[in-house]
Amino acid sequence: MNSTLRFLLAFAVLIGSQLSPVMRAEPVRALPAGNLPADSRLNPPKDLDGYFPFAPPASRTAWEARSQEVRQRLKVALGLWPELPKTPLNAVIHGKIDMDDYTIEKVYFESIPGFFVSGNLYRPKGKSGKLPAVLNPHGHWANGRFYDDANGIKREIIQGAERFEDSGRSPLQARCVQLARMGCVAFFYDMIGYADSQQISQSLAHGFAKQRPEMNTTENWGLFSPQAEAHLQSVMGLQTWSSIRALDFLSSLPDVDPSRIGVTGASGGGTQTFILCALDPRPVVSFPAVMVSTAMQGGCTCENASLLRVGTGNVEIAGLFAPKPQGLTAADDWTKEMATKGFPELKQLYAMLGAPDNVMLKAALHFGHNYNHVSRAAMYGWMNKHLKLGLPEPVVERDYKRLPAESLTVWDAAHPRPPSGPEFERSLLKWWHETAGGAIAQSRANAESYRDVVLPALEIMIGRTQEKAGQVSWKMASKVERAGYLEMSGLLRNETHSEEIPVVWLHPKDAKSHTVLWLSDAGKSGLWQSNGSLKADVKKLLDAGVTVVGVDLLFQGEFLQDGQQPVRTRRVKNPREFAGYTFGYNPALFAQRTHDVLTVLRYARTHENRPERLDIIALDGVGPIAIAARAVANGAVTRLAAGTSGFRFGKVLDLHDVGFLPGGAKYDDLPGMLAVASPAETWLVGEDDKTVKVAKEAYARLSKTESLRLHAGAAAEQDAAAVAWLLNRR
Repeated sequence: MNSTLRFLLAFAVLIGSQLSPVMRAEPVRALPAGNLPADSRLNPPKDLDGYFPFAPPASRTAWEARSQEVRQRLKVALGLWPELPKTPLNAVIHGKIDMDDYTIEKVYFESIPGFFVSGNLYRPKGKSGKLPAVLNPHGHWANGRFYDDANGIKREIIQGAERFEDSGRSPLQARCVQLARMGCVAFFYDMIGYADSQQISQSLAHGFAKQRPEMNTTENWGLFSPQAEAHLQSVMGLQTWSSIRALDFLSSLPDVDPSRIGVTGASGGGTQTFILCALDPRPVVSFPAVMVSTAMQGGCTCENASLLRVGTGNVEIAGLFAPKPQGLTAADDWTKEMATKGFPELKQLYAMLGAPDNVMLKAALHFGHNYNHVSRAAMYGWMNKHLKLGLPEPVVERDYKRLPAESLTVWDAAHPRPPSGPEFERSLLKWWHETAGGAIAQSRANAESYRDVVLPALEIMIGRTQEKAGQVSWKMASKVERAGYLEMSGLLRNETHSEEIPVVWLHPKDAKSHTVLWLSDAGKSGLWQSNGSLKADVKKLLDAGVTVVGVDLLFQGEFLQDGQQPVRTRRVKNPREFAGYTFGYNPALFAQRTHDVLTVLRYARTHENRPERLDIIALDGVGPIAIAARAVANGAVTRLAAGTSGFRFGKVLDLHDVGFLPGGAKYDDLPGMLAVASPAETWLVGEDDKTVKVAKEAYARLSKTESLRLHAGAAAEQDAAAVAWLLNRR
């Protein structure tokens, strides 16, 4: 060999030895070079304008389980798990206006200490005893409760959408007036940022578009920040809580029969209607107008929240009210196909539950988006029937005297506006955070209580459990005999979720019933050194008879065409920097990678040669993923050796960081995931007693402190120490 050739070979070896495992070519492939896995997650992410069909379960039992799961998703996503305390409303009712056959009063109360709900209370005159009541949220009409369509009313009358000028100019007031004339107490309350509700501005609550650096902090954060999302704090959550407290207010009135309460609203008010009625058992009749459909799910920031519609949609959420009576309308908008897509399935659900006539759809496709007289007339008949008002049909709306904003506003010299602005916003979220944190801390008294609170939330945040990981099959790509072990590469196909992950199995010739899943930032390449030889500590496991599995998690290894792992996660096309537009419909990358771990665990635990012992080693950036997977794996993982580098979800300052997880910080962050899995045996590096206090306390309560071991050795020794711990814990 000449000197030039020797130099080139030596140079190639030198360069190869300096390449990072993430950057170099794969030593073992499951797919031909240039091919990507046939994985549905490589498609563009879903957004609010997608298609959201509803397939009713085949049995009542199946629906009971599914409805419980979806309802839990709503509670977690909206920041209402565990439920916030129902603090005193301190309701103020003043300024009664006599309108001949009904009265209007001005109302405000505190849904959260210092955070006010405002509105008008319409009461019938000449009625005695306990009366039925209707809660009236509004949608995105200009000025909300003060809406006045002075310029468009003539067109509405000509088109047949309205009959009278005043009721047409303010259809929002019109329905409350008519409901009062029908004998109902009607409460019409402001959406956050509209009319008298200005503590959080309309431009922020409904127009937020760009992250605010001054509100993006690890303490005293503001709405829409990564920290707010990591604690599941959203405008939609605040609005939903205000709706729940509005029901509290209405139910508390001496002239209201709390067993006969209905809810109706249109557009964004329709969203509030079916969300409230899905969560709160008190309403007995619901009428969400021009909102429920399999198409657009709600375009405003106030109608979206991270986690909310992952795997579900508005039709199914509306179905949570079944079998109680629910009326819907459709128009020439995103609801126009409801009669053939969505409503038949709702009808099928109601029929299965024994109440096929308790759901109806009024489709008036010759009108645009509305809550016009035609739609209101359908609602009046529905309320008349199901609130048992006993009025002759049809119920005919009469005109009324529309009142201007200055007559209806709740604020005056004797009732001054409450504080607003950035500092109020920070204080509101701080109260929410501390109050929710207090409830979670209280549950730490015993392991069972803690799991009852935290585990259901983690299952929603991650989106799967080991039992629900799906049906998994194995497709072999190559099978090679090595010195002392068999190397098998291929694909694990998750048939349920249309996912496919490249995997390599290293199976020793004298194998014991013990498997270790070795996770790495480098994917399955992490089993090898840069020169292509097995890592010494992987070889040590094989020599001990342990089967070792390497896997490319989503956007690792064979998921990458250029070899470069993503620095930031994908987002939907909507340019507004709101997490709910992406993560309200798609799991975060952190959750998707956790799904991959659960897929491997599912296969390992269900195939014919399933091991008696299944451990995980994850010592670099994927350590938190392994911790999350073990938390929801229901005992599938025997032992876990994980590195964290002190990672916390609450320190992530970018909504599209690969470590971002909606809700990740709320339930005691990463230590909470460790605590839920106690007393499972765990070896940790990158932490100390102080930083994992919650987990240490959980293990101590179960008298299993020895099952949580904290390693403080040198970084270069971590792999060897973790392997030694696993092999010594037989």
